[in-house]
Amino acid sequence: MQPTFSSQKPLFQSIAEWLEDAILADIYKEGEQVPSITEISMQYNLNPATALKGVNILVDNGLLYKKRGMGMFVSEGARTQLMERRQEQFYADYIRPMAHEARRLQINSKDLQTMIERGFSDDNTN
Repeated sequence: MQPTFSSQKPLFQSIAEWLEDAILADIYKEGEQVPSITEISMQYNLNPATALKGVNILVDNGLLYKKRGMGMFVSEGARTQLMERRQEQFYADYIRPMAHEARRLQINSKDLQTMIERGFSDDNTN
């Protein structure tokens, strides 16, 4: 899994999201070490300060912790915390606007649920 760098967001934020995605995917499990700032900056040709800023976002959010002289490690409960945060964000970004649009189009909740279930079925056939 590699970070996706886009011109629409700062590099440090892409590094933070990449590490979060790797934790969610169980690439880095709770208690395990993540790549060092030097490794990240060299592998992706980044300024070490940029890599550090991305990693520090996760430290500030309690998802990573520092072991002096050893590096950064995934905190206990990090995956659960990320999952809960991302689910809330999913609700805010997709479910609320979808429900608003469904009401506007006079789609009732039962029909909307049927559409969602159809979406899951369609997704499984690809």
